[in-house]
Amino acid sequence: MKDFPRKFLVYALQFMIYGLILCGCISTEYNVATGKQDVFLYSTAREVSMGQNIAKRIAKEFKLSRNPYDIQRVDKIAKKIVENVDRREISYYFYVIEEDQEAKSQINAFSIPGGYVYIYKELLDLLSDDEVAFVIAHEVGHIVSRHQIKRLQAAMGYNLVMVASSVARSSPEFQQGLSFALAQIFMGYSRQDEFNADELAVKYCRMAGFDPSVGIAVQEKLYKENKKKINPLSYFRTHPYTAQRIRHIKETLHLPLDVADYIN
Repeated sequence: MKDFPRKFLVYALQFMIYGLILCGCISTEYNVATGKQDVFLYSTAREVSMGQNIAKRIAKEFKLSRNPYDIQRVDKIAKKIVENVDRREISYYFYVIEEDQEAKSQINAFSIPGGYVYIYKELLDLLSDDEVAFVIAHEVGHIVSRHQIKRLQAAMGYNLVMVASSVARSSPEFQQGLSFALAQIFMGYSRQDEFNADELAVKYCRMAGFDPSVGIAVQEKLYKENKKKINPLSYFRTHPYTAQRIRHIKETLHLPLDVADYIN
């Protein structure tokens, strides 16, 4: 009898979830990156709509580059990566950022739901083409695995998710939803999500003809650069665990490990 309340709550929760699935409020979709069925509060169409809304917000608040050389360089690299991704039901868009909301450059890159990837010019200038490919592939990996969506679902709840993915409007609720979504994305991912994105980056770079082992050099460069100065939203801060990530990339590539790989 003591277990009755707990069992009752479990059954009630299961019944509620099944009801929401039948109503179309929750969908179960096969995650091509993880090979598992994942539960989502809303569809891919909602994700794309949210991404469009956030992208419009970024275009207003960030200074996007119009430099033809930088844009063409990123597009050329990104095109090869996208041709090999597992997730094909959405389109991918790539942008170079000159300055953030505070008119500052950063050594950073990030992605948002719906297929949008951003790389700062300062980071772009720091890396070779193969290294840029790894960064782009890593961010695409987050989109393919829908890491942003899972994080937003956990943090925002159903109502804010619906608001942020609705048709753009100027209501306070809509702006609040977008602001909260953007803040959650900038807070970074879990360790497991980062490892998964690195695994996909290795896979996509190899398939696209880039050298995936440069992922190690990328981590080392970013670590050194971020020791020189403090950025409000640096790549190092939003993509932590440098030593662990280097070790995981080596393990993914079946490379030998040394003592430094176990030191944070």
